[in-house]
Amino acid sequence: MKKANFGVMGLGVMGRMLALNMERNGFCVAGYDLDAVKVASFGEEAQTKNLIACDTLESFLKTLEHPRRILIMVPAGKPIESAINSLKPLLSKGDLLIDGGNTYFYDSELRSRELELLGLIYIGAGVSGGEQGALWGPSIMPGGQPKAWELVKPVFEAIAAKVDGEPCVAYMGPRGAGHYVKMVHNGIEYGDMQLIAETYDLLHRGLGLTNPELHDVFAEWNKGDLESYLIEITADIFSRYDRATDKAIVDLILDEAQQKGTGKWTSQNSFDLGAPIPTINAAVESRIISGLKEERVAASSLLVGPKTQIKGDRAQNIAFIRDALYTAKICSYAQGFGMLRMASKEYSYDFNYSEIARIWRGGCIIRARFLNDIRDAYKRNNDLTNLMVDPEFSTKMNRGQAALRTVVSMAADSGIPTLAFNSALAYYDAYRSNRLPANLTQAQRDYFGAHTYRRLDKEGSFHTEWN
Repeated sequence: MKKANFGVMGLGVMGRMLALNMERNGFCVAGYDLDAVKVASFGEEAQTKNLIACDTLESFLKTLEHPRRILIMVPAGKPIESAINSLKPLLSKGDLLIDGGNTYFYDSELRSRELELLGLIYIGAGVSGGEQGALWGPSIMPGGQPKAWELVKPVFEAIAAKVDGEPCVAYMGPRGAGHYVKMVHNGIEYGDMQLIAETYDLLHRGLGLTNPELHDVFAEWNKGDLESYLIEITADIFSRYDRATDKAIVDLILDEAQQKGTGKWTSQNSFDLGAPIPTINAAVESRIISGLKEERVAASSLLVGPKTQIKGDRAQNIAFIRDALYTAKICSYAQGFGMLRMASKEYSYDFNYSEIARIWRGGCIIRARFLNDIRDAYKRNNDLTNLMVDPEFSTKMNRGQAALRTVVSMAADSGIPTLAFNSALAYYDAYRSNRLPANLTQAQRDYFGAHTYRRLDKEGSFHTEWN
């Protein structure tokens, strides 16, 4: 009986594409799904490829070589819990389970410990890149026992995206480390997307750029420091038209951005850690506000603001917006990597930030030229307190902060909401301030709640009888 090197449980879009990617790279892959239609479709592929379609869980497990390596590609929550529970009584000690979905990192923490007690090996792997990335090369962020990484390393390095000949995969750390990195990746993705959306609003509503002009601007930006997957697809979006109406597709889409939860998880965990990520939080909040469509429409007829036309030289304003976008992007990434730094200490993950930046350069949604500079910054100092204080990035921030201020003022004067740009500038100014008004906040806390305070001129904690 032919044995498969690897098993994929869950033959939806991502599972199927990853299986095909593995097969193309020389591995025999067994596939199983509860949906008989998906199994049958996988079986059709198996007629011409080194794949094995299994219609029962028992046949799936018998087909796999030992120790079994099983990648589970089902939604987070109850589906992944159900899948693992169905496998546990049928597995042997030393078998490896890989959760490749967007599972909350704390669930992976618990699951890793539980399965280890049963003698099973577990990996929580963040996988980024969507359908095409899964097929042709994703960015993969695995976390778990070191011996688990050794079991998947040859396969993951073969199927991952390649940049400069290097696979966009690396061992992230123990237990939930992989899913934690993927969560923060998605938080940074939210920030990137919101900054680009606000840029579009400034250019389109504020400066009056048409869709063909927007295409040209973003296509030009994609040749410079802003070169990235998100800038590339943004340029492409502005060139796509609906055949039925002959209108730009972007103009036909309801202004209501949805979310699956990973950005929200990033925000929630940032509060647990005490990690400041205002630009990522602003991106999450912007999606929530966009969902209040009916309320916004009603409010638009009641609440007034300035005319949205931005004054001044058009070409100069476009240049300001470009430089502000790049500068705000640095702030957003600084927040994301700052959060990773705090999590590494809190959860004993021992992250290698240069490696994280390296594997994000290809395959994933936030892949960008910019990540080469971040990788180099953390190569110089993996204990960097904040990306903005790296010598090269501090130079970039000092040069770009004037454009960021101009654009925030421009947006305020024209009544265009820029929650992400505003938060990026406020973060920069707060972080560079050697004194903040928190002394008054602490005095207030001591006044109404006797919470005490520390002094500049003495050691210890103090309380004043304010009344």
